[in-house]
Amino acid sequence: MTESPVVTRFAPSPTGNLHIGGARTALFNWLYARHAGGSFRLRIEDTDRARSTPEAKEAIFTGLNWLGIDWDGKAVSQFERAGRHAEVAREMLARGSAYKCFLDQEETAALRDKAQSQGERCAFRSPWRDAPERDHPDAPYAIRVKAPSEGEARIRDKVQGDVTIRNDQLDDMIVLRSDGTPVYMLAVVVDDHDMGVTHVIRGDDHLNNAARQMLVYNAMGWHAPAWAHVPLIHGEDGKKLSKRHGALGVQDWAAMGYPAASMRNYLLRLGWSHGDDEIFTMDEATAWFDLSGLKKSPARLDTKKLG
Repeated sequence: MTESPVVTRFAPSPTGNLHIGGARTALFNWLYARHAGGSFRLRIEDTDRARSTPEAKEAIFTGLNWLGIDWDGKAVSQFERAGRHAEVAREMLARGSAYKCFLDQEETAALRDKAQSQGERCAFRSPWRDAPERDHPDAPYAIRVKAPSEGEARIRDKVQGDVTIRNDQLDDMIVLRSDGTPVYMLAVVVDDHDMGVTHVIRGDDHLNNAARQMLVYNAMGWHAPAWAHVPLIHGEDGKKLSKRHGALGVQDWAAMGYPAASMRNYLLRLGWSHGDDEIFTMDEATAWFDLSGLKKSPARLDTKKLG
């Protein structure tokens, strides 16, 4: 059986400038795709209409272009694909791998509080999960995926190794809200599937999301991508990188006069290694980059090394 060509993606939210962590994620995905002779796609996750701005979207394009990271095909807007996301949720319903849930937010919260007060640690299961359709009211409903109640979800991660999560710790996750809008977890899976993504390389703050997203893959009978969850960048104080650590946007570094080649090389060294080499050309990085070189421990930002 012939393996599918490698397809990676970078999927930022347009809510601000392209920051260092996102730029590194884009670079890792770009290098892996180019190394494998595959495709690197760009998806703008703009479903949060209140926070997404055209200026931030343009800043992402500008930052990637400055770094020399080009993408294949047209950038995809997640918001514009909402109809497709809803279509998949309804298909899950028709397949019996999801169900209509008529609980409102207050009723859901009350059930969770009751379970917690009784010391129950199992994941949320709506009472509508197994209700016969004849009992369904004529009322708005959300669609929830049916999580298995037994066994384990196993994520075979290229960086973290095998990660297992008990299925009884996974909620029957809402995939389509009662107002007809899809949730992020559904949108990501549908978009990755439709774009042919074979490898998801992203920050390890998304590791728990992988198990939840696997619920959607399994519910649709789709093949899941290979996972590679990379530790986040930390500041010199050892804490997760944030605005308090100073300039974080790629455009900030460009404005301060740092060469794009130096920034690319530095970002590459934040979490990836190739022997004792410290400086790479883009051709060398493309030839040598592999997921086996990604480190399992967080990298620390040391701006002095950019000087």
